Amino acid sequence: MKMPAKFGEPLSGDRVRCHLCPHLCVIPMGATGYCRARQNDRGQLYTLIYGSVTSMAIDPIEKKPLYHFLPGSDSFSIGTAGCNLSCRHCQNWTISQASLDEVDHEDLAPERVVELAKKYRCPSISYTYSEPAIWFEFVYDTAKLAHRDGLYNIYVTNGYMNIEAWEEIRPYLDAANVDVKAFSDDFYRRICRAPGLEPVLRTCEWMVEKGVHLETTYLVIPGENDDPEEIRKFCQWEVEKLGPDVPTHFSRFFPMYQMTDREPTPVRTLELALRIAKEAGLNYVYLGNVAGHQGDNTYCPRCGKLLIERFGFDILRYELRDHRCPQCGAEIKIFGDYRPAGR
Repeated sequence: MKMPAKFGEPLSGDRVRCHLCPHLCVIPMGATGYCRARQNDRGQLYTLIYGSVTSMAIDPIEKKPLYHFLPGSDSFSIGTAGCNLSCRHCQNWTISQASLDEVDHEDLAPERVVELAKKYRCPSISYTYSEPAIWFEFVYDTAKLAHRDGLYNIYVTNGYMNIEAWEEIRPYLDAANVDVKAFSDDFYRRICRAPGLEPVLRTCEWMVEKGVHLETTYLVIPGENDDPEEIRKFCQWEVEKLGPDVPTHFSRFFPMYQMTDREPTPVRTLELALRIAKEAGLNYVYLGNVAGHQGDNTYCPRCGKLLIERFGFDILRYELRDHRCPQCGAEIKIFGDYRPAGR
């Protein structure tokens, strides 16, 4: 659905500059920006995807992944077409690298999304599958209504949004998983076709400063971002700028989209990343896409006791008592109580 958009700056020659994300697209009359979702219509900026839902599901919150926010719960999850990155390894490329007219979609009002989340007893709404920044106006309106009705709002994001926009959504944003693609500008330019890493780091630091629950994901791709020194620098930055308690997910890559010539990430590479992260001082480090691995569990950072045992997105055992380790009493940084899905 086409609606007036925020963050547009009229320029000479009927052009418009979009200030939503770091691309700062200057859009000629009738054209769209990098994301395919924001258009210059007669010198004014419009969103083409307001309420246009291409994907909708009830997901375990652990799928986002969020391991330290409302553990065990379901999250009503929606996504749209387009993205402001063009990652060669994107797993959702059929929607993220498409315009709205190239994919099936359903138009929903913000009220309807909130109604559906409540109907299916989901305590949160996740804006996910593609980049939520690009349908900012719809997410903002939905998130505001969700808070009114006692629901939480979650961004699953590449972090490529300007601080001005983050500040506007802040009153209604509760949690986020930021996908840090790599810890180098070179990767962002070659693989994601983006200016660089800095906007993502700025987003993460802003979230911690503003009290948004933050978890990060780092998809480890063989030969691209798996250098131990790069991973060490990433972990050291997290400890220094985000704090040792930020949950960090190192996920296994599988061949996808334009990178089908690569092999899946060896599990030993992920295990090395976990050791590096622990040595750097991170307390909660997880391995993703390796169901059944002990690296998917939560352990007490003080005494090492197994606190939450997982298999895939399922919680098999939950030992926390009042957010503390039952063995040594250490406080464990988890938001909300364990709530098995549907309860």
